[in-house]
Amino acid sequence: MRRLGAVLVAIAATGSACTSSTDAVQERTFTVFAAASLNQTFTEIADRFEGEHDGVEVRLSFGGSSDLAAQILEGAPSDVFAAADERTMARVTGASEDALAPEIVATNTLQIAASPDGSVASADDLTDPGTKVVVCAPQVPCGAATRVLLAKNGLRISAVSEEQSVTDVLGKVTSGEADAGIVYRTDVVAAGSSVRGVDVPGADEVVNRYPAAALDPGDDLAAEFVAFASGPEGRRILSEAGFGAP
Repeated sequence: MRRLGAVLVAIAATGSACTSSTDAVQERTFTVFAAASLNQTFTEIADRFEGEHDGVEVRLSFGGSSDLAAQILEGAPSDVFAAADERTMARVTGASEDALAPEIVATNTLQIAASPDGSVASADDLTDPGTKVVVCAPQVPCGAATRVLLAKNGLRISAVSEEQSVTDVLGKVTSGEADAGIVYRTDVVAAGSSVRGVDVPGADEVVNRYPAAALDPGDDLAAEFVAFASGPEGRRILSEAGFGAP
C-alpha cells in the first residue's frame, strides 16, 4: 500500500507539472512598435486585445516611425510594426527575406496645431518671421508629408526646430516653446483645448496611410493583433480618434 501511495503521489506531481507547463505555453508577451501618433488608439486596441486573449500581454513602444524602423533593422525585438506611412514600412519589409504583407489600418491628414491665444489663423501666418513654427524632420512621415503640403501651397517657412516625432512637435506647442506646429489632425483632436486647430488648404490631398505588419509571417498571434487593429473594433477606436478609413 505504501508503494502504491508513492506511485499515486508521483503521478499527481507529474500531472501538476504538465498542467503548469501547459499554462506557461498559453501565456505570451509580444511587442508592438507603433508610430507616435497611434499612442492613444493602439493603447486602447492593445487593452481590448488582451481582454479577448487570456494570458496575453502586449508591450507597446511608441516613437517616430523612422526611428522605430531603424531599431527593428538593427535587431530590436519586435513582433508587430505599425508605421505612419508606407515608405517607412517598406524599409522594414524590403529588408526581410519573408513575404511580409502589411495591412492598412488607418489614414491621417495634417493640420496646424496653434497656441490657443496665439495669432496663427491661417497657413500663411506660418511664414511670419516672428512666428515660432515647429515641424517634423523630413525623414519622419509627418515631416515628409509636411514638405509636400507646404510646397502645394507655395509656402516657405523657417522652422525653429525639426523633431523626430509628431508628439514632440505637439509638445513644443503645448509647452509654449512654439507658436504653432504642423501635426496630424488626430493629434489636434487628442490635445483638446491645449491647442487650436487651423486647417491647411489641400491637406485632404496629402494623405498618410498607416500600414501594420506581423514581422514574422509564422507568428499567428501577431497576425491576429494586426487583424484586430484593422477589424471592426480597431477601426471604431481609430475612427473615434479622428483617423480616416483605409
